[in-house]
Amino acid sequence: MSRQVVKKVVIAGGGTAGWMAAAALAKQLGPLLDITLVESDEIGTVGVGESTIPTARSFNALLGIDEPAFMRATQATFKLGILFEDWGAIGDRYIHSFGQVGKSTWMGSFHHFWLQARAEGFGGDLGDYCFELKAAQAEKFFTDPESSLNYAYHLDATLYGGFLRRMSEALGVKRVEGKIATVDQNAESGLIEALVLESGLRIEGELFIDCTGFRGLLIEQTLKAGYEDWSHWLPTNSALAVQTRSTGPAAPYTRAIAHEAGWRWRIPLQHRVGNGLVYCSDHMSDDAARRLLLDRIEGDVLTEPRVIRYRTGRRRKTWSKNCVALGLASGFVEPLESTSIHLIMIGVTRLMQLFPFNGFDDALIARYNQQAEDELEKIRDFIILHYKLTERADSSFWDRCRTMDIPDALAHRIALFREAAQAYQAPGELFQVDSWLQVMLGQRLEPRGHHHMGRLMPPEQLRQALDDLKRNIARAVDRMPSHQAFVDSYCGIDRSQSVPDRAQRSVASSQ
Repeated sequence: MSRQVVKKVVIAGGGTAGWMAAAALAKQLGPLLDITLVESDEIGTVGVGESTIPTARSFNALLGIDEPAFMRATQATFKLGILFEDWGAIGDRYIHSFGQVGKSTWMGSFHHFWLQARAEGFGGDLGDYCFELKAAQAEKFFTDPESSLNYAYHLDATLYGGFLRRMSEALGVKRVEGKIATVDQNAESGLIEALVLESGLRIEGELFIDCTGFRGLLIEQTLKAGYEDWSHWLPTNSALAVQTRSTGPAAPYTRAIAHEAGWRWRIPLQHRVGNGLVYCSDHMSDDAARRLLLDRIEGDVLTEPRVIRYRTGRRRKTWSKNCVALGLASGFVEPLESTSIHLIMIGVTRLMQLFPFNGFDDALIARYNQQAEDELEKIRDFIILHYKLTERADSSFWDRCRTMDIPDALAHRIALFREAAQAYQAPGELFQVDSWLQVMLGQRLEPRGHHHMGRLMPPEQLRQALDDLKRNIARAVDRMPSHQAFVDSYCGIDRSQSVPDRAQRSVASSQ
């Protein structure tokens, strides 16, 4: 491929993905690059990616972002995990927290001690041994530079994009307003040479980043990267989003509440609550979904619900020729475990690590694509786990999920845990053992056996160790302020300010 020196970067599309890419590249590689972002005010963003995972903190630190300032600007709250309701069976509730469960050894994970204790008639709930989970249940929160609490954020994605835009432009990123009319390619190499706007303005570049959302204007419509469909494993294909006025203190967790044809979310921000309903259109009509959502939400409705269509899967090539796709342009797993913003962050981080300063080398591109594929497939399997492990038989949707064939790698993980309570984190995998453990147990996957390292301790010694750990966590949680009180003191905003109507915007562009 081309061996030209790459300096001119053109980002197609703004929104969360575009401005995250611009901010990161400008902050870390700014002196080496000339960065232009093209977006149109006439094309809105999906803008409902309001829930993050702890990697968001690392990304913000990479950008040198002050946490309280960022949280005030995005009207954010803290997140310690996700409360899952009605997933294993109607009436079930469990929290997938961001914390470490107990204390593990080189021989095995903590839950083997807990399973041994449970077999001997003591030990209590597994969640008693996780600081973040108990803090989430108590709706408490505290952090400072010495804190070891593992947390993420609930944020207004549209405000986050604006926050990053201001930061990016201060770092020298040029923004060009306008709609892209055509994409010019080199007749011989097929490399993209320029974006031509409806105004006739021609934006030339050497590396192009596609942040144009589901349509994939560059990666798919121009370069025909192809799409691998995962809807046979992840059958939801539609979502409704609506904002409501807060009715009480903000909880430090996202709610994911299963219904007959999917699930709905509730995300508390400082100034409002983000709500949505995810569903499969084969099993629920748009009208029925709208009625269900509006019937279940709390608080005054601030925006008009609208349908967002998607197809779960990924681009066969995330990087094709001289174009890298980020965000919804690169694919979409589904929003269940709040990985969309993480995937943008890791995509641009990987791009900085493998930046093609010396041209577009096939080996470099293959390495990027392989890493992106591996990570996304492991995230995909973790999401499928939630649908497969259910005892619900109350609808055709859950019958389909419960009985579907699943990827071999996931089937192996389930069998390994069912037979021996063994869980693992593969190299480079996002979700750790504690995450797999909490979801598998929360979804009623009971192991038939476990490692017997707990039998090496006399029962009373094991009981004492578990009691001490449980007591220390409970004491620490008792000392914490409420989540709402800490938010108010740390990064609080005037919640009487008006809430903008974002749901009227188009969903044609990037998240």
